[in-house]
Amino acid sequence: MIRRIVSFSLIAAFPLMAQADAAADYADNCASCHAEDRLGGTGPALIPETLGRLKGIDAIIADGRPATQMAGFADQLSGAQIATLVDYLKTPLSQVPDWTAAQMAESRQMNPDYKPADAPVFAGDPMNITLVVETGDHHVSVLDGDSFAVLDRFATPFAVHGGPKFSPDGRFVFIMSRDGWVQKYDIWSLQEVGRIRAGLNSRNIAMSHDGRWLAVANYLPASLTVLSTADLSVAKEIPVTARNGTESRVSAVYQAPPRKSFVLALKDAPEIWEIATDPDAGPFHDGFVHSYEKDMEESLGAEKGLFARRRIQIEEPLDDFFFTPDYRHLIGTNREGDKGVVVNLDVGREIAELPLPGMPHLGSGITWERDGRRVMATPHLNEGVLSVIDMEDWSLVSQIKTDGPGFFLRSHDSSPYVWADVFFGPHKDEMHIIDKQTLEIVQTLAPFPGRTFAHAEFTRDGSQVLVSLWEDEGAVVIYDAKTLQEVKRLPMKKPSGKYNVWNKITFEDGTSH
Repeated sequence: MIRRIVSFSLIAAFPLMAQADAAADYADNCASCHAEDRLGGTGPALIPETLGRLKGIDAIIADGRPATQMAGFADQLSGAQIATLVDYLKTPLSQVPDWTAAQMAESRQMNPDYKPADAPVFAGDPMNITLVVETGDHHVSVLDGDSFAVLDRFATPFAVHGGPKFSPDGRFVFIMSRDGWVQKYDIWSLQEVGRIRAGLNSRNIAMSHDGRWLAVANYLPASLTVLSTADLSVAKEIPVTARNGTESRVSAVYQAPPRKSFVLALKDAPEIWEIATDPDAGPFHDGFVHSYEKDMEESLGAEKGLFARRRIQIEEPLDDFFFTPDYRHLIGTNREGDKGVVVNLDVGREIAELPLPGMPHLGSGITWERDGRRVMATPHLNEGVLSVIDMEDWSLVSQIKTDGPGFFLRSHDSSPYVWADVFFGPHKDEMHIIDKQTLEIVQTLAPFPGRTFAHAEFTRDGSQVLVSLWEDEGAVVIYDAKTLQEVKRLPMKKPSGKYNVWNKITFEDGTSH
């Protein structure tokens, strides 16, 4: 019995010893770039919230990462040391850190060499520029949408997450990384303007209707940060606490242009917030809104009422959501992903429930006109179907069977087709082409057997479609949108999302948020 107790004590003590050794290895080899608190410095934050599902951390530590300052440590650390270091990095921090407006301001870095141009420095159509996020080596390629020439390829912060957001005139783009860095880039000048760290673990960003403000939805700390797009200064830091006192992460934030507001869903509490992006935002003053909370107001010069907040109580927290084109209704899905709900933002309550089991990915939802009625479609993350919903009576029009769960949908007003990938499972190499009127799959593209083929994006006029071979040695494949024939291939480093300026700033039919 004594032996067993001693043996158990040694086993129990071993993880503590290993953790201490890993902490020492981290301090000696990693802290200078990633900070002693693991929250990031010149290198990204190394905590579970920002590393997410990143695979191959041990190989990165051993061999480094190409095209970055991350060196390999195989000569300094043994395989066992690297393994314990990986476990250490995956261990949550003992205390949730703050990230204050002052710390954000201190992180702000403006490019001293940036020179704004009076006109684009390239000859192509600035409204037909497409940005390609290359996650393989953390870069973005700037494509001319007519010639598909690469006009620039610039480095981004580590692990870009969520879609980039363009200024309303299409000149500037804002890109966010998983560890809260927001980068501003001037498309006309093909130069980075600057960057700021607006959170420690961030979900997505949203641009205000007038292009003055950028909202950053944060998981860590639980907050919404509002930046001035002009100079990336912090305009407002909003702690996110529900009416019942529950601190909450932000599931996502989007702009609602006709409402002149940001709309966000709380991940850990059953509330939707609407934040005014204009002192005279209609939803905060028109008769259909009963009240709003003045405790969120901030006076910026004469702009009393800017960033005022509405709370909308709902039945349960939303993980993902989508809007009708007029932004009167929000369609959301719960954490379990077994149903959808419709919230009328004018009256501030749920008005319908949708039969959407299988975890719908509403953030990729799109809409179009079918038989004189507006419909929306959403892929499902847990089953091979696309649900099509009538947006007038909220009835289920159809569930289109696919070869597996998908992640992204795209279309264009000029196209008769929806492009739907099969992102998960054995058919991840397929892209379904679906007729928007018959709701039938008319063709399935699979040019790279066994390799992920995903995320379509149209050019400005809808004549061509760009699709990603989502692999480290990948490519962007360009198709004729009418004939569905391949036109060109551009080698890329694990290209993921592609974003056309015109489609995004005009909310082109078939484009998600």
